[in-house]
Amino acid sequence: MIEILTAVMWVAGAAFALLAAVGLLRMPDVFTRMQASTKASTLGLGCLLLGAALQLGDFASFIRAISIGAFILLTTPVAAHVIARAAYLADIPLWEGTVLDERRSESDRIAQHDELQKGRADGGMEPPPIEHGNTPK
Repeated sequence: MIEILTAVMWVAGAAFALLAAVGLLRMPDVFTRMQASTKASTLGLGCLLLGAALQLGDFASFIRAISIGAFILLTTPVAAHVIARAAYLADIPLWEGTVLDERRSESDRIAQHDELQKGRADGGMEPPPIEHGNTPK
């Protein structure tokens, strides 16, 4: 029975990993690619780790698999957020078929940049560069 459950978990994990790879190749922009790769690969790795823990059968292997899974579950959303923020600050354009752009307008972004510039003059950190004429429509 354990072998069947292990095989199901490994096949499910491999299928999710394959879906993450296909999503990474097929999605049109960085934001949808990021979503596809992080969600599916995290779920796929979780299934693979659970299958490995079931197959090995001892408590130490189960704890190791749970620890690896917890680490991945904690770090993947943070990495996805950093990628999305970097893409946002670099003004990476959205896909042409995007219906709703929930990012801030250019005037808000310029105001934030000017506010950061003023903070830098007071000894704060240097703000990221901004190009006023290079925003997606």
